[in-house]
Amino acid sequence: MTTTQDPTPTAPQPQPYGAPQTAGAPRPGGPPRPGGFRPGGGSGYRPGGSGGPRPGGGPRPGGGGVRPRGRYGPRRRVCSFCVEHLKTIDYKDVDRIRRFISDRAKIEPTRKTGVCAKHQRLLSTAIKRARHLALLPFVPNPALGGMGGYRR
Repeated sequence: MTTTQDPTPTAPQPQPYGAPQTAGAPRPGGPPRPGGFRPGGGSGYRPGGSGGPRPGGGPRPGGGGVRPRGRYGPRRRVCSFCVEHLKTIDYKDVDRIRRFISDRAKIEPTRKTGVCAKHQRLLSTAIKRARHLALLPFVPNPALGGMGGYRR
């Protein structure tokens, strides 16, 4: 006894990777998923999943909604030039400018010194002028032991 089977049913063909899909388009296996195309409902790929409750439950450690501080300090610093109401930064004031130079004679970044963007621009110009007139070093001099020099 022979049984005749139907030819393969007409199943929707899989889309090539990266092909555009619409959120409301039917997908093989059921109704469209809420939240886009990704199984977790997230908008980007992250290993371990992006949405859903935490395994231990409860909020994330370290407070809610507060961005963790970087490696330079626990609180935001105030621009010292703004506090003193300085309009210009004098390149001849070497003692003040030297605080904003690292031990390798590099200009320290704003996130480390706490200087605002306007005064950081003025500060870098003043440091460059002082370097040009040999008031500040371009590079550290380990022979003199200045600026915390280093040896190879």
